[in-house]
Amino acid sequence: MRPERFLTAEQQETVVAAVRLAEKDTSGEIRIHIDSRCTRDPKKRAEEVFRKLGMQNTELHNGVLIYLAYESKVFAIIGDKGINDLVPDGFWEDVLSVMRERFRRNEFTEGLSDAAIMIGEKLKAFFPYQKDDINEQPDDISFGQN
Repeated sequence: MRPERFLTAEQQETVVAAVRLAEKDTSGEIRIHIDSRCTRDPKKRAEEVFRKLGMQNTELHNGVLIYLAYESKVFAIIGDKGINDLVPDGFWEDVLSVMRERFRRNEFTEGLSDAAIMIGEKLKAFFPYQKDDINEQPDDISFGQN
């Protein structure tokens, strides 16, 4: 199955709505990328996707990528330098735990949506929304490798 078809149009809308809601209280940028397969370390693939999407180009270096390769059953969360310089080790573990539990139950829409909301909550402590904030990254889901 092509990655674009993994979630229905309605499910994609739900996930994108969660990203928009999550970004409402933070200047952080959240993106979601879906591949069908990942044949290497998912964190390395997520880093590659992060760069390809230009997420390192945000003004405060506060972008976060949620990566999922559904057929390979792997996922990762990558934060940019601005985030990683401020947060403690294990910062994403609770989000990864929620995703793991949701994905085990084949609740991918819910897992991605919950992750986005949780990340938004975490980011607002370090990167609160500013009046002049602009959306530096698209909110839609990106898709990649079959």
